[in-house]
Amino acid sequence: MELTRRDAVAALAAVGGGAAIGLSGFVEPPSAADDGGSGVDGSAGPGDAEIEETLVAAAEVVYPSEVTGVEEFVGTFLSGRLDREDHGAGMARAVAELDQLANSWYGGRFAALDPGDRDDFLRELGADSAEENPDGTTAERVRYYVVNEVLLALYSSPTGGELVGIENPQGHPGGQASYQRGPQA
Repeated sequence: MELTRRDAVAALAAVGGGAAIGLSGFVEPPSAADDGGSGVDGSAGPGDAEIEETLVAAAEVVYPSEVTGVEEFVGTFLSGRLDREDHGAGMARAVAELDQLANSWYGGRFAALDPGDRDDFLRELGADSAEENPDGTTAERVRYYVVNEVLLALYSSPTGGELVGIENPQGHPGGQASYQRGPQA
């Protein structure tokens, strides 16, 4: 099942990121020149390109294996989410902490790890079972800003919603007929 930029724009519109959508219907992915916030150790934090790389790497682990087009989809979705000042800064802090721990535990940035190690790392961190909390522990922040962010993007899109049997994700019109018939097997 292929995700597209159009899916990402639809997901952004569904979650209230419509202001970032240009007249062409698409938004440009973050550029590598974008500046990040402050890292956890006082150094310069990750820029938008590094945040995108990290969230793409997380999506490759948490998305079902039949999903393709992840990089373009996540990049487009993030371009509308990173613009939200507090949210973008929170994502930068969570990614900085994630990379710092991945480097300490596995010897490299999260995105540089192979998919199996990324999955193991997220589970060892506790991000798979932590409650999402933007102001909580590292596991809770990673759950909120990384894991839930990529899942929100997937399941808010029409293609991702179809994958899990949500015919019309919230925010997407389906017409009266779609509400009058039962679920399709």
